[in-house]
Amino acid sequence: MVFAGFAASAPLLAAEEVNLYSARHYDTDFALYDTFTERTGIKVNLIEGGSDALIERIVNEGEYTPADILITVDAGRLWRAQERGVFQPVRSEVLEQRIPTHLREPAGHWFGLSKRARVIVHGKDSPLADAVARYEDLADTELLGKVCMRSSSNIYNLSLMSSLIDALGAAAAEEWAKGVVANFARPPQSNDTGNLAAVASGECGLTLANTYYVGRWLASSEEADQRMVDRITVVFPNQADRGTHVNISGAGVTRHAPNRDNAVRFLEYLTSDFAQKVFAEGNNEYPVVGEASGPITALGTFKEDGISAGLLGQNQAEAVRIYDRAGWR
Repeated sequence: MVFAGFAASAPLLAAEEVNLYSARHYDTDFALYDTFTERTGIKVNLIEGGSDALIERIVNEGEYTPADILITVDAGRLWRAQERGVFQPVRSEVLEQRIPTHLREPAGHWFGLSKRARVIVHGKDSPLADAVARYEDLADTELLGKVCMRSSSNIYNLSLMSSLIDALGAAAAEEWAKGVVANFARPPQSNDTGNLAAVASGECGLTLANTYYVGRWLASSEEADQRMVDRITVVFPNQADRGTHVNISGAGVTRHAPNRDNAVRFLEYLTSDFAQKVFAEGNNEYPVVGEASGPITALGTFKEDGISAGLLGQNQAEAVRIYDRAGWR
């Protein structure tokens, strides 16, 4: 099947290619690349690396970069890349029709391709179950000594704070951060997986984590992982008001892309039903187009916050200052 928006039957030059710099490291992505080549004749060349390292590399390569597309995780990083002049604006009817407005940069510098939700996780049958329905509840004195978190410098926490600044205002967001710090069971440490394990073991009462980390346990055939996931409960916060904070994996066409047209075609392809399923399931995420599939469907459906993903980057500097003043290290 040829995805609408592609002139798959058009004649192609022998050297047609597109060069991806990607912070995603999933074997399933190779199926995406192979299928794109089969449909269009455009060869996909891949360089993998960490998000920040790839951004720096593109900046350093300047106008001589071979990169056509940067794929990375978190709207905050996409915004940072945009601020460094990595992307050029793209106008595409396909991308604008397929990707919801709040999940793409208004001028077309970058586009969300998959989503993850940042959820509250507590122990199964925990007495805390009735105490946490909103992010705001994490600051309640009832949770004194119960909350485990990762560092405030982590991009996921910066993006969450950025969303709270938009929803509550900076002053109220800072009071929230101070309340959470007062409820810490231990100094911020580890990563989402480590904090989930601490909740499952009873060391911590609750934490925040991205849904794909829970999805990995759900998808695992390891008995130890199944024991872990059986000991936790996932809460989608703020379902009675603004909805749960979501973040994205996304991509943009680089400012000096040598194969710009091919890059746009590749981004359009990534919004096809086939590509969305593979792209999202590769990391147990939610697609930006269509319904969820794979292990995370066991978590149920939820209402998501409709904040523009661009604000998650724009509010980042204020988020850092708030965390610092709150003593969240």
